[in-house]
Amino acid sequence: MESDGKASVVEFLEDGSQKSIVFQAHSIGVNAGSWAPPQKENIQERRLVTGGCDNLVKVWKFDSAANTYVEEAVLQGHTDWVRDVAWSPSLLSKYYIASASQDRTVIIWTKEAGSSGAWKKQLLTDDKFPDVCWRASWSLSGNVLAISGGDNKITLWKENFEGKWESAGEVDQ
Repeated sequence: MESDGKASVVEFLEDGSQKSIVFQAHSIGVNAGSWAPPQKENIQERRLVTGGCDNLVKVWKFDSAANTYVEEAVLQGHTDWVRDVAWSPSLLSKYYIASASQDRTVIIWTKEAGSSGAWKKQLLTDDKFPDVCWRASWSLSGNVLAISGGDNKITLWKENFEGKWESAGEVDQ
């Protein structure tokens, strides 16, 4: 991730060499990136999500013919820099991406697995966080989300049966 808006993906090859793919991801700086979990039906399909200083979240798909990443979706909803993006590591019935922002909000983006439909956005909580949201991180099972902020707290969140996000506590130091 670079301040000029470019993202770089470095691939390490079997012979020990490496190759880099650099692409223009955001109009200004790129703050974060996260890989999508592999899909069962197509393990070779590579996707990633980026968050930038242009207040956008973007989903990218590798195009093998062009040997670069192409923009698959632009997700709008933040009013300030996107500080972190995290793609849930488990693929259940939906994809989940969390984006944490300087605007003191976290958005959960969802899309039905295997669908070509649009990403849906949902604020993690109706109220803004007390300070900037710096980092978002999913549990290995993908069902608990941790958010760290400028207030030096880490809060945990879990989706309930109605599809709403509720507090699952705080992490003590």
